[in-house]
Amino acid sequence: MKKIIYLILGLAISLASCTSSGVGSSADSLRKIKLPMGYIQNIQYAPFYVAVEKGYFAKEGIALEFDYSFETDGVALVGAGELPFAVASGEQILLARSQGLPVVYAFAWYQQFPISIVSAPDLNIKTPADLRGQTIGLPGLFGANYIGLQAILFSAGLTADDVKMDAIGFNQVEAFASKQQNIIVGYAANEPIVLKSQGFDVSELRVADYVQLTANGLISNEVTIRDEPDLIKKMARALAHGIADTIANSDEAYTISKKYVENLAGQNKAVQMQILNTSIEHWKAEKIGYSNPQAWKNMNDLLVKMKLIPAPIDINKAFTNEFIP
Repeated sequence: MKKIIYLILGLAISLASCTSSGVGSSADSLRKIKLPMGYIQNIQYAPFYVAVEKGYFAKEGIALEFDYSFETDGVALVGAGELPFAVASGEQILLARSQGLPVVYAFAWYQQFPISIVSAPDLNIKTPADLRGQTIGLPGLFGANYIGLQAILFSAGLTADDVKMDAIGFNQVEAFASKQQNIIVGYAANEPIVLKSQGFDVSELRVADYVQLTANGLISNEVTIRDEPDLIKKMARALAHGIADTIANSDEAYTISKKYVENLAGQNKAVQMQILNTSIEHWKAEKIGYSNPQAWKNMNDLLVKMKLIPAPIDINKAFTNEFIP
């Protein structure tokens, strides 16, 4: 269960084969850092690509190596002190800390939990309460899709017993398009956009419209925070620049991303831009990188209610805002 839970599921539109590639300056003076991304190369990583391409990481003395390997458990590696950073979601931090791993969430990339419930319009699913009695397809009983579905059910006073959860793997689009599933769970910047681009009408309930939860961000560990706080500040500054630039100019971010995402130039630009701009909606914040304590409390309570952790975690140790630029 631990290995499955730790995956950051789906920041992407396809499950194409993936490779690890090093980017950024190779100057000997730069600190080389391997960063587990949790998924394959994708337009939704644009802020990282922008920050590398514009030299924001190099300016901070950092050369990033993006690690897209599925088999890499970034949370475990960071928790063991083998790597200083990884990209991970809020629930992973609480799950890891419940098992004794000293990981700490240091920078909030996503300000909104990016999961949506997508349904056929004729079902008339207008609110979470309308999900009662429905069969819902999702990759499995793990990860962000599962967390998001449970959260939206709880927001309406429902539980898992009020619906039928159908584990269908990572083929939500195909299952919906073939009418094997009339309701699916997916990422707001993925499944609904892909289905619409294929001519399907869909209704969408975004989890973030009903409950605030901590989503993807940059994680570190207690040792790095103690011994190398300046390194975390440098990572945070560079990433914040990349996010701000991507929000300000998504067209430029798309152009830069073509250098880092294999075959991006060969894909439908309108669809990819919609994916990027939908993602940007989830990144915007008055203060980029800020972690909302209430979102952490909500996630903590949710995991206890789901019985994924036996008791609430001390969230004051699970996240910090001290490194936000």
